[in-house]
Amino acid sequence: MKIDLTGKTAIVTGSTAGIGFAIAQGLAEAGATVVVNGRSQASVDKTIAALGKKVAGAEKRLRGVAADLGTAEGCAALVKAEPKTDILVNNMGIFKLQDFFEIPDEEWTRFFDVNVMSGVRLSRAYAPGMVDGKWGRIVFIASESAVNIPVDMIHYGFTKTANLSVSRGLAKRLAGTGVTVNAVLPGPTLTEGVAEMLKDDARKAGTTIEEAADTFVREHRSTSIIQRAASVDEVANLVVYTCSPQASATTGAALRVDGGVLDTIA
Repeated sequence: MKIDLTGKTAIVTGSTAGIGFAIAQGLAEAGATVVVNGRSQASVDKTIAALGKKVAGAEKRLRGVAADLGTAEGCAALVKAEPKTDILVNNMGIFKLQDFFEIPDEEWTRFFDVNVMSGVRLSRAYAPGMVDGKWGRIVFIASESAVNIPVDMIHYGFTKTANLSVSRGLAKRLAGTGVTVNAVLPGPTLTEGVAEMLKDDARKAGTTIEEAADTFVREHRSTSIIQRAASVDEVANLVVYTCSPQASATTGAALRVDGGVLDTIA
């Protein structure tokens, strides 16, 4: 199966690192024009340069918009700079280990604005143009934590559950339009953020970050079937397929790339 997104434009939010970067690279490799997003111009420029080196011939198909999408103003700035897109990947998100009784109101609001409202605002802005064009792909990057709420990140889990609700409801709202809306649920994935979280554990144990990540999975996500952390590329592969013409009959779905962490057959 060859995925060809030549002629399509894709916006990937929060794409200067981690899963977002891998998704941007995968879409660029499939021929799409990719709009990179990050909070600073420096990070956006650095990412575009890196992608240009990784993906042969992609230099002319890469653009960037620096905007803080955790605010309504930042979302408006992105839409002003890029008024239309064929593919929207709502990847941007934040996480933090924190006990429920230590999470203040403003932190709940911050997580909701970044992890939920960014996708709501951008989907609301871009979906009508996709409908007019009779083709479009909207993907929300949720998490297995949407279903298996982590006790040490309840505020994160709640936002990821919200991603599932929004994606399913929007898919139904866009029924018959040619625009699909799906959520992708990664499990433990070795991103830069996870590596930073685990660096002290790795140092104390005298192991690599990769080994520390795998140990974390076995100890804290014991239901994992692959018994290791996924790579960002493994997550991106599913996202790229979901954005493809081949995925035209997949919509309103919660697609798992969680390594089997969720102990359910459906």
